[in-house]
Amino acid sequence: MTRSQSTDDRSDLATPIVLAPGAPGAPDLPHGLSSYSRFVQRLHRRYADELPLLPPGPPTRDSLSAAYAALQAKGLDTSAALRVLRQLTLERLAQLDCSRQADLAAVTQGMTWLAEVTLDIAWQQVMADLDSLHGAPTKANGERAEMWIIGMGKLGARELNVSSDIDLIYVYDEDGQTLGNSEGRNKVSCQEYFTRAVKRMYALIGDTTEHGFVFRVDLALRPNGNSGPSVVSLDALEEYLLVQGREWERFAWMKSRVVAPRSAMLNGSAQALRGVVLPFVFRRYLDYNVFESLRTLHQQIRDHAAKRSAGHPERANDVKLSRGGIREIEFTVQLLQVVRGGQFPELRTRPTLDALQRVAKAGLMPQATADALGAAYVFLRQVEHRIQYLDDQQTHVLPTRDDDLAWIAQTLGHPNACAFLSELDAHREVVAQEFDTLLGGDRECKTCNGKNGKNSREHAELDAVLGDFSGPVRERLAQWADNPRVQSLRDDARGRLMRLLQRTAQWLDVGRVSEEAVLRMADWIEPLLRRESYLALMLERPSVHERLLRLLGAAKWPARYLLQHPGVIDELAGGNLFDSRFDAAEFEAELQARLVALQRTGEDDEESLLNLLRRAHHAEQFRTLARDVEGVLTVEQVADDLSALADAVLRVTARWCWSRLKTRHREEPAIAIIGYGKLGGKELGYGSDLDIVFVYEDEDERAQEIYAAYVRKLINWMTVKTADGDLYEIDTALRPNGNSGLLVTRFEAYADYQQQRGSNTAWTWEHQAMTRARFVMGLPSLAPQFDTVRHAVISAPRDAASLKAEIVAMRDKVRQGHPVKAERFDVKHSPGGMVDAEFAVQYLVLLHTAAHPELADNVGNIALLIRAEAVGLLPLGMGQAAANAYRELRRVQHRARLNEEPTDVPMASLASERDAVLALWRVVMG
Repeated sequence: MTRSQSTDDRSDLATPIVLAPGAPGAPDLPHGLSSYSRFVQRLHRRYADELPLLPPGPPTRDSLSAAYAALQAKGLDTSAALRVLRQLTLERLAQLDCSRQADLAAVTQGMTWLAEVTLDIAWQQVMADLDSLHGAPTKANGERAEMWIIGMGKLGARELNVSSDIDLIYVYDEDGQTLGNSEGRNKVSCQEYFTRAVKRMYALIGDTTEHGFVFRVDLALRPNGNSGPSVVSLDALEEYLLVQGREWERFAWMKSRVVAPRSAMLNGSAQALRGVVLPFVFRRYLDYNVFESLRTLHQQIRDHAAKRSAGHPERANDVKLSRGGIREIEFTVQLLQVVRGGQFPELRTRPTLDALQRVAKAGLMPQATADALGAAYVFLRQVEHRIQYLDDQQTHVLPTRDDDLAWIAQTLGHPNACAFLSELDAHREVVAQEFDTLLGGDRECKTCNGKNGKNSREHAELDAVLGDFSGPVRERLAQWADNPRVQSLRDDARGRLMRLLQRTAQWLDVGRVSEEAVLRMADWIEPLLRRESYLALMLERPSVHERLLRLLGAAKWPARYLLQHPGVIDELAGGNLFDSRFDAAEFEAELQARLVALQRTGEDDEESLLNLLRRAHHAEQFRTLARDVEGVLTVEQVADDLSALADAVLRVTARWCWSRLKTRHREEPAIAIIGYGKLGGKELGYGSDLDIVFVYEDEDERAQEIYAAYVRKLINWMTVKTADGDLYEIDTALRPNGNSGLLVTRFEAYADYQQQRGSNTAWTWEHQAMTRARFVMGLPSLAPQFDTVRHAVISAPRDAASLKAEIVAMRDKVRQGHPVKAERFDVKHSPGGMVDAEFAVQYLVLLHTAAHPELADNVGNIALLIRAEAVGLLPLGMGQAAANAYRELRRVQHRARLNEEPTDVPMASLASERDAVLALWRVVMG
């Protein structure tokens, strides 16, 4: 039978059922709701004897393989058996789906199994035939060359619909030559061998015979499309993606997966593709340039759909391509994945429903939105399947016949077509709104685009925009007229820059942003102009643009931080940025999820993990910074969050380092980290280093050597500068015997040193430091042991005069190292400054904790001053006054550092705070 006969002959069709099942006068359907389908009716007539060969239930790899073997046993050759297998599969899925005995996942997975099984069978047949003609294709090393059949789109994502074509790309691993036939003749190149294989594959899978086809096959997504070779080598694919790969191809390749032959998946050879595809799809930096590319692609699809429906209004109701259709859900989630998937590997997943939940978990979309889009996706896909069940046509357009619509409605559980269409419209409206919100962005500005090949044109564009500014801002931006970075921008990037400046001028004119903010934005963005994605991000996200300007206008340090770590700007896009605080458990869980994602793709090398830690740390620190300058957090809350972040980074880094230590001798290290100084007191600021001491409790004879190597590795992971910067500077000078002591100490020796046991003991200043020390992380059993040692140290009996003399001497030494100009007051080091308050508190703690255990807790200077007053160590009101003064001095210091200003002020400006601390010093220290 010819193809024209098989597609045009309808003599075997029964008269279509006019009334929907369940309607008055409708005939009974012996095979259930699915038998209304004209396609299913044909299958029942043609393959009644073969239908039972497919084992009961949704199709699986095993059941499909068993049915194929049964079909061959009945005498069908490979081509016929594959085609009949397809018909059996579709009949089963229609039956289960329409009676609602199978959910969407069972249907799409069943179709995906069918594609994988049939492609694998076809490939084995083709390979056997070609090997007999030309011999096995071999590489230079003598091994057999492998070809991978790559499934794209819904096949790659295991989301194949019931009448879908399959998008394939054929790639082989290495060039070479065949061995020749049994006589050593007919040798051909690997390229020629696999080209012939592709032709034979199409004949086995795509040709239409008396039994139909297995799948329609589309190779248009291959390199260079329909003008390119049907099969390419891995090297050729890599070069194409690197040199010619277009933005829309990144979306196509994101769902790519080797689907056959099965042997390539089992032997691991298919993994070679990952190293080529992943860097192409997911860029290292946040990539907002894809917004415009996807917007253009979507407009082309809509234009094409409009042309198809011109003169055919019934085609406008397309559940896939029309407004609010399946494609817009896919584009929405894929866009978020491509933009951030390079930095956040946990977003890399192929199935749409899984991707929606992942972007919601990552905070890129409200959970309610993800759930709504997921529900719409399931509904639209189920409608799509019912449309295709009717006649086995690759269409997504709603039928116009009333009885067809009534049948679709009934199979979806609706009483009539009106109720069905109402739900359909509701889902599509949700999808359309979310899609328009995401891709609305900043539309074309006709005065900012165009060809800009000559300097005169570039100057004219900038001059036109400069007219919107005045004063220092205009002078600063005028310098861009001859700036090489500006001149070298591509036309579209220059257009984005001009539109960004126009928006900035409008905000400046109405007072939404300050002149200082605009000047700092110019300084910040100028070195980054070649990274066009930042221009695209701000243009696509006006809220990010405005938040950035507010942040830059608030202080100088944020601008410097943004210049060092520009990728953190994307954190400003988060909808809940100012409504949340740092969550250590969530932070660590996200890092673990990213580690698992990297492990799945074999990208978990040490450099990748170092950069992963740094990007996560920088992003979280920036989120705290944004809340800080917006006034959402107090100085104390900022310090709490930064300290909790440091603790979390230490925990994660310690775990990852131990897992990669070659000499580790146990599952978990028997070590602990003790925090001192600002880390110990939970008073960290931006850029603070970490004062830490390492102790261990392990009887293994190699323990000292192993833990020393471990600590060196941990410190290196924290301090080494990579392309993404560093984490923290680490100071271990407070360990026993300082820099001359061991890097990591047995806990017993540490306890003896601190508690004055033996000849080698701690100095008073080390006991001062102990007042702010705390157990940060490590072996749980060491936490109470450390607390016991700390309490013993700070509550030990002391001579008041000797302690006072030593602390005063230390205070004088510190003051000499930080001279202050006359008539100026340094909020930290001048008499009446923060150090005086801190030393007074340390004296009270070391002298009086034995009598007043309330002072033992490491709760910070403010709380301890109030406790000291409460137990009678300070006159009434003095502790509260000193606490208030200390809080204000910290606030002034914090703001000065944010704005990169000196921490000394005119003597009169903080007189009451200085007097309160001086009064405290006189009462405590005499």
